[in-house]
Amino acid sequence: MSTDTPGIDPLEALRAPRDPACDVFLTGPVFLDIIFTGLDSAPVRGTESWARGMGSSPGGVANMATALARLGLHTSLAAAFGDDHYGEYCWDALEQGEGIDLSMSHTVPGWHSPVTVSMAYEGERTMVSHGHEAPAPAPGAGTGSRAGAAWTGTSTGTTETGTSTAAAAPVFPQCPPRARAAIASLAPGRSEPWVATAARDGALVFGDVGWDETGRWDLDALPDLAHCEAFLPNAEEAMRYTRTDCPRAAAHALAERVPLAVVTLGAEGAYAVDGRTGTAAAVPAIEVEALDPTGAGDVFVAGFVTGTLADWPLADRLAFAGLTAALSVQEFGGSLSAPGWAEIAAWWQLIRTCDRQDPAALERYAFLDDLLPATARAWPLRRAVPTIGFRQ
Repeated sequence: MSTDTPGIDPLEALRAPRDPACDVFLTGPVFLDIIFTGLDSAPVRGTESWARGMGSSPGGVANMATALARLGLHTSLAAAFGDDHYGEYCWDALEQGEGIDLSMSHTVPGWHSPVTVSMAYEGERTMVSHGHEAPAPAPGAGTGSRAGAAWTGTSTGTTETGTSTAAAAPVFPQCPPRARAAIASLAPGRSEPWVATAARDGALVFGDVGWDETGRWDLDALPDLAHCEAFLPNAEEAMRYTRTDCPRAAAHALAERVPLAVVTLGAEGAYAVDGRTGTAAAVPAIEVEALDPTGAGDVFVAGFVTGTLADWPLADRLAFAGLTAALSVQEFGGSLSAPGWAEIAAWWQLIRTCDRQDPAALERYAFLDDLLPATARAWPLRRAVPTIGFRQ
């Protein structure tokens, strides 16, 4: 359940009567994520390891959908859900807990939910996933209900954020809703017709990408990149796709192919280039003690999309995206850890009272003053309980 500050709408000043009801549309597989943290080392063959922390939450595309919703964006998700308890839990957590629109989602009778177990240790994580392709849609299957299937097709691999894609990959069966923005997961050799439709209908398409298992690293093999407003690879992916040895050079090369190139640099922050104006921006990362990095890249994208739709300057978008990602890694799980405005406000109130803070570094986040309430709850805030099915 989100601990969001009520009433904060980052797009409030920009909304008009004829605007789309949906701010962001996205689609993809939803996993049940089970996360173990506090492991001293990787599991050793033939032994039992005990974790000091554990969390459970909707994962996969749900990480990004939750991050967007907690930042106040009206979010529509199209996904297939199993009709097992895992699927029911994920549906309820997203629809009732986070206010995400699932009217274009389906529950598939007899299909069990994909599951990922993630183990976090030494600043990284190792994952084991299991799932099967969802069956083809049943004739007359409705949407937004617990009946019928949504997807055909498969995909394998793992994104930079640790989101497993080793289950049903969506082939969108109908037109997406009219939206301000859409987020597309690009894959070599795959084109999803809904992406072009969304772009034609006025949505800004943000493309993320995973590791290229083919080893070709060919931008021409990403046909939906042509419809993207922004492309957000990590440093390694950006350099491989552009045949460069510097992430910043890679960002400039990508800006020749897409209007906005954003390259995440891990502990060094992020770098972006606006191909239309030639403007570049670099923002350092915030130093935090990471508990679980699962979903941090999804949260970064959500923060950047929020700033873009709110028409903030490029450097502010990068700073905000980096801040939300930094806050997320201090908590369990992908969707559970996504910060809302309450967490952001509490952090901003706390950080300005720390004696050793560099005033120049704080100035980087001064734009938050116009967004956040004058008073905020004390840091840290209590997050949702990371388990399934406590009885009332």
